Amino acid sequence: MEEKRATALQQYQDTEGHFSLVRNFRLADLVTIANGICASLSIFMSAKYLATNDEDYLWSALLFPYAGLMFDFLDGKVARWRNESSMLGQELDSLADLISFGVAPALLAFVVGLRTYLDTVVLTAFICSGLARLARFNATVALIPQDIKGKARYFEGLPIPSSLVLVAVLTYWTKMGWIEGKEGVPMGTITLWGSKGGDGDLHLMCVVFGLWAAAMVSKTLRVPKI
Repeated sequence: MEEKRATALQQYQDTEGHFSLVRNFRLADLVTIANGICASLSIFMSAKYLATNDEDYLWSALLFPYAGLMFDFLDGKVARWRNESSMLGQELDSLADLISFGVAPALLAFVVGLRTYLDTVVLTAFICSGLARLARFNATVALIPQDIKGKARYFEGLPIPSSLVLVAVLTYWTKMGWIEGKEGVPMGTITLWGSKGGDGDLHLMCVVFGLWAAAMVSKTLRVPKI
């Protein structure tokens, strides 16, 4: 495996030209970039919804992360089918996952109504926890016990694509009209300081995002790989 990575790295180093990066992409890398495209479109659709209040954009924003999961699943399959792997592909996968399953879900939570000052603090922590979790995975994956195929036996901490469970909750809320501008976010808020409606308000749903963030960076939580 290390020899293959060294060979792939040398290939990038030896290729000259402005578009040498693109020429060296494997098919699996292009599938991973499709994941990043879905993530980016989700973010832009969220912004369009905030600008226009057109729910079609919100539904698009909610659906794109699921499409990203499909490409996230396929890139590994394609890499094994083509018997191709690269250090670039590993980094691409983590970066695309951060946008699809970290940034996009956090922005969707903001869009549907988790907009208080403390909400944004928790959602920022959620994104940064996903970032730290992916960096740890890249740095320590070789230390995790592997099966006969060379794949890690378990995830250390909750894998970041699991955030689609939270997106599913937001999708259901949208279907039921439990969003900002309609019936409002379920479970309401608690006030940690100051008066109600001020910076001390926190939606209870954000507690779930906070717990999810903690689970992603956990050292002791081990999730078996399927």
